[in-house]
Amino acid sequence: MTETLVPPKVRQAAPKRLFIKTYGCQMNVYDSERMADVLRPLGYAPTDTAEDADFVILNTCHIREKAAEKVYSELGKLRVLKEGREGGMTIAVAGCVAQAEGEEIMRRQPAVDLVVGPQAYHQLPELLTRTARARGERIGADFAPNEKFDALQVPRGGDGVTAFLTVQEGCDKFCTFCVVPYTRGAEWSRPVADVLTEARELAARGVREVTLLGQNVNAYDGEGPDGKPSTLARLAYALAEIPGLDRIRYTTSHPNDMSDDLIAAHGELDALMPYLHLPVQSGSDRILRLMNRKHGRQKYFDLIDRIRAARPDMALSGDFIVGFPGETDADFEATMDLVRRVNYASAFSFMYSPRPGTPAATMAAQVPDDVSRARLHALQALLTEQQVAFNAAQAGRTLPVLFERKGRHGAQAIGRSPYLQSVHVEDADHLIGRIVPVEIERGQQNSLTGRLQQKAA
Repeated sequence: MTETLVPPKVRQAAPKRLFIKTYGCQMNVYDSERMADVLRPLGYAPTDTAEDADFVILNTCHIREKAAEKVYSELGKLRVLKEGREGGMTIAVAGCVAQAEGEEIMRRQPAVDLVVGPQAYHQLPELLTRTARARGERIGADFAPNEKFDALQVPRGGDGVTAFLTVQEGCDKFCTFCVVPYTRGAEWSRPVADVLTEARELAARGVREVTLLGQNVNAYDGEGPDGKPSTLARLAYALAEIPGLDRIRYTTSHPNDMSDDLIAAHGELDALMPYLHLPVQSGSDRILRLMNRKHGRQKYFDLIDRIRAARPDMALSGDFIVGFPGETDADFEATMDLVRRVNYASAFSFMYSPRPGTPAATMAAQVPDDVSRARLHALQALLTEQQVAFNAAQAGRTLPVLFERKGRHGAQAIGRSPYLQSVHVEDADHLIGRIVPVEIERGQQNSLTGRLQQKAA
């Protein structure tokens, strides 16, 4: 009788789980995706909840009111999870709050293992190795976006048909209300070749639409093929040559960087979508000067006229701050007048809140909260009215819709119009990843409803 030898079972290491909570803008979304990419070779797989995670990253934003306090509140919850979790948990704070308040974070919350500024997340694998030996690493005080992008592999990303692509970082404008120049550093643009390489990889995975990101994206001046600075317009033309990449968007723009060639490109380049986010912040020349915006309302009006002359169907989005220090009723009415004259398809509006370290935080004549709140409600009512009217005006039109994902009901699919509206269409889930003509039946405040013109194969 022969004895059968059974090899011992090899115990497979359990996969490590990563949870990233993202605050703020699209650039933070992009950064979170890249953090997941750099950690994937270490065996970290994404999970949807902090409770299941071995490694939790809070990717923070310092723009909005009480941003840091929200982070500390979340860290308090994570500390409880960490203490009660067998095997422990690694906690990192990344992004702009990490950059601005790193030492304070480490002091106030001992559960935090490392703090990483927005230009240093490519060093996460090395930091994790060091953190395993000793807690308390803070990195990212020096601004070196070129080192970050040089160290990153081409992103693996997901399986979606739209994607963000960072092309520019930092800001040289120094608006008096904004912390970005202090947390993201000076303006810096990625070389054209690097952007095109990443875009080709995205297109090869089925991405049909890219949104180019930057704090001042239309200030883009990355090195071109000839060794000289390019422009965002020339970059857009090069991207449009990539097979399968059919749509190009960009955000966020500054009025002072809206160049002649970029305006012309909107009229000439079909891939460049007719939707432009162009923040103005206020309609009052006096407040714009106090904000250090370096443009006035008339320059903004003239710019809008030129853009609409080049692309008559252009839809505009904007940003507005109400209650800036010293804002009077007359200043606020100038903002309302600007909104009525421009007529926005959508917009973001906020009450001013002081950011520590910015010039506006120490300005006299801070506006009382109740006054700011009343102005914000009035502005938002007007902006909502304009958005509803814009969406309603699409009824009866046929728009090319890029279908992105399944809807909630049956064979419903949700797509994206050229104007960035969500479009709900029945019997269209077989069209995900395709751009298809859709007849718009009605517009709601936040979306459109349409039907296929004919049964698409």
